[in-house]
Amino acid sequence: MDPTLAAQMSEAVAEKVLRYRRDIAGWKICREGNGVSVSWRPSVEFPGNLYRGEGIVYGTPEEVWDCVKPAVGGLRVKWDENVTGFEIIQSITDTLCVSRTSTPSAAMKLISPRDFVDLVLVKRYEDGTISSNATHVEHPLCPPKPGFVRGFNHPCGCFCEPLPGEPTKTNLVTFFHTDLSGYLPQNVVDSFFPRSMTRFYANLQKAVKQFHE
Repeated sequence: MDPTLAAQMSEAVAEKVLRYRRDIAGWKICREGNGVSVSWRPSVEFPGNLYRGEGIVYGTPEEVWDCVKPAVGGLRVKWDENVTGFEIIQSITDTLCVSRTSTPSAAMKLISPRDFVDLVLVKRYEDGTISSNATHVEHPLCPPKPGFVRGFNHPCGCFCEPLPGEPTKTNLVTFFHTDLSGYLPQNVVDSFFPRSMTRFYANLQKAVKQFHE
């Protein structure tokens, strides 16, 4: 992928994800519990939903980031039940890459294994927030693979935000914006994401405790 185009595209995605973060209008809560809130609103990118998760994770932003960051051999494949593999297709800079993520079957195998090819940008903000920002791309080195349905992530990502006066806690805001593709009943998709996101927070908290205590 052309580095200049990738840089322009990724910055536009990061701006869009930051707008999601700042925009408090139009969200409808669909699941709450254990300190985690999941809400949604209709996507303007595809005929589906944009999901927003928010919750406090016990761990510094750097510790939480270490567990969620997109990295080959990183911790995420060890704890996230929805990630079976992660590879870098093209490394563009130390904060920008094209990646392939694979996921297992889910929802009692109604959802078969998926893979996603994304342009991913890592950003650090002056207040100490660390974010990942991603969107789907096509890449000649990663055509569709047998055994996987190719899904598409629309602008999505997460923010590991420091809490003032609480250095050992992180406010984690996540945006899932995924077209799972294939022929899936909408009710299966609508029930999968809120449940999956709630488990994501619970499993992440266990991972931070396991790897950083």
